[in-house]
Amino acid sequence: MALPFQRALITGASAGIGEEFVHQLSRAGIPCVLVARRGDRLEQLAQQYSTCEVLVADLLTAEGIARVAQRLASPTLPVDLLVNNAGFGSSGTFLNVPVENSIGQIDLNVRAVVELSHAAVQAFQERKRGYLLNVSSVASFQSGPGMAVYSATKAFVTSFSEALHEELRKTPVRVSALCPGFVHTEFQEVAQTGAEIDSIPKFLWLDVADVVTEALAGMAKGKSLIVPGAQYKSMLVSVRLIPRVVMRRISGKIVGI
Repeated sequence: MALPFQRALITGASAGIGEEFVHQLSRAGIPCVLVARRGDRLEQLAQQYSTCEVLVADLLTAEGIARVAQRLASPTLPVDLLVNNAGFGSSGTFLNVPVENSIGQIDLNVRAVVELSHAAVQAFQERKRGYLLNVSSVASFQSGPGMAVYSATKAFVTSFSEALHEELRKTPVRVSALCPGFVHTEFQEVAQTGAEIDSIPKFLWLDVADVVTEALAGMAKGKSLIVPGAQYKSMLVSVRLIPRVVMRRISGKIVGI
C-alpha cells in the first residue's frame, strides 16, 4: 500500500524494530532521520540509503531530548512521522534489578516519549498533518512479574497514546500505539532474558519485518492500537476475560517466577 508519510524520524534506529522501520520506509522512498546513541551504527545504516539523515542523541539526557525536539520543530525538511521506538527493559525480580536501571527505564520509556510526543504533536498541529507512533508492547495490557517496571512503563505508553488519539481525533494528526509481543531483536540481550528465551513457545515469536509492515499499514489507516500477529490479537481477548490474578500467574510462569 502507498504510505502517506513524507519524512520520518525514528528513535532507537540503530537496531531491532527501529532499524527495520528505517529499511522499510527508505525502500518506500520516504526520507528518514535516524536517532540513537550509537553514531557508528547509524552511519553504517545511513550509508545504505541516500535519503537518511543521522542525529546522534542520548534520550536519557535532557540535552539529547532537546536535540531531537528541535529537529522535530524545524521547518527545514519537516518531519511528519515520529516513531518513538527507543526503550529498554530488564528481566529479574524488582529487588534484583538495580534501582538506577529501573529509573532509567522510566526516563527513556516514559519521559522521553512524553517530551518528544509533545514536540511532535505541536509541530504537526502547526503544519496541519502528522503521524505519531509510540512503540509499546503487549506487556502493557497486564502486569509483568519479572519485568515489573518495563510492563508498567509500557502500560503508560499504551494508555497515553490512546488518550492522545482521542484528543486529536478531529484533527489531521494521527496517534497510534504499536504493541508487539516477543520479537527476535537486540532488546532481548539488553533485557538479559538469557535462559528464559528458550522457555518461550515458538508460536509466540514474531518476525520483525512483519511487525513493522503491520505497523505502517495500521498507522496509514489511523488505527489507535496496532497489535501484530493473530496469536496476540486473540490473547487480548483472553486478557479481557480472564481474571487478573490468573493472568499474573500465567505471566510469572512464562518467565519462570
